[in-house]
Amino acid sequence: MTDRANVVSLRAKETSIQMSEESRRYVTMFVDRQMFGLPVLCVQDVLKKQVVTHIPLSPPEVAGALNLRGRIVTVIDMRKRLGISEITDDSKTMKVVVDHQGEPYSLIVDAVGDVLNLSEGQFESTPPNLAPAWASVADGVCRLEDKLMVVLDVKKLLQY
Repeated sequence: MTDRANVVSLRAKETSIQMSEESRRYVTMFVDRQMFGLPVLCVQDVLKKQVVTHIPLSPPEVAGALNLRGRIVTVIDMRKRLGISEITDDSKTMKVVVDHQGEPYSLIVDAVGDVLNLSEGQFESTPPNLAPAWASVADGVCRLEDKLMVVLDVKKLLQY
């Protein structure tokens, strides 16, 4: 193999290693004190206060739409999507913008946490006793020292 081919092969391996490491990094967010995680590669933005316009005849979990740098973004209320009671004071809520099939969606959450780098050994399949609304959008769980993080599957989450 030539030196150039070795360099290309080495770069491909480095990229593969970086991507596998990235796929284990999760943006954490909280809804009703429960920690959820989204793969960092799915998250495009984290927003604070934004004007949301109601969309008539939309499903209950669709809170409306917002304008993000000239793009219309569908806003999903995570409390309604997960079957959790509504929050009384939404002044501190945040929005996590994700991409699904080339379209941006904004998820309303109570708070956004840290980015965690987790090993494969920390993951487990979705437990059978997880609430059905949560299990339908989960890709598994991750046991941390003092919390259980439900790993969300964006594709499942946005099917309503």
